[in-house]
Amino acid sequence: MPFTLSIGSKAPDFLLPATDSKNYSLKDFASSGPLVIFFTCNHCPYVIGSDEVTRQTAEKFSEVPFVAINSNSKNTYPEDDFPHMVERMQELKFPWVYLYDASQEVAKTYGALKTPHFFLFDANRKLIYTGRAVDSPRDSSKIHVNDLERALEECLSNKEISTPVTNPIGCSVKWEGKESHWMPPEACDLI
Repeated sequence: MPFTLSIGSKAPDFLLPATDSKNYSLKDFASSGPLVIFFTCNHCPYVIGSDEVTRQTAEKFSEVPFVAINSNSKNTYPEDDFPHMVERMQELKFPWVYLYDASQEVAKTYGALKTPHFFLFDANRKLIYTGRAVDSPRDSSKIHVNDLERALEECLSNKEISTPVTNPIGCSVKWEGKESHWMPPEACDLI
């Protein structure tokens, strides 16, 4: 199983291009308290099924920056390339910056396993929560638990995170040179 950042780890730095034509690094979010970094993409049904829930969480906790990173190989899923990211943000106007990790190095450093996979860091950029946002990302009508909101509420209330680690639920990150055969998006959760 790939290495994933453990609780208490410092947020690894990055310098990545965003769909707003700027480049971002960790220091661009230095003035905030907590920070949410999540690995996502354009095509995954788990991402598409939960994007609006993630939007509601980002808007509810508007004082906390949300940073989305797409690390999927465009050679595996052409619709995950940068031009499609720009189109998606122009169309859906999500309240987060959307970064492109073409080398996949940031995903490897964080140990991103799925899309979506969430990492919540405190004001000192120590990891305090990682895993899923909700228990049913593919079908929001079946959501019973919002782990990300719970962790954000606990963090902002200076409480200990009651469940700091959950299993991310979604499609595997599409690594360059692996899983290069095409399959319909509804089947991507099987790999």
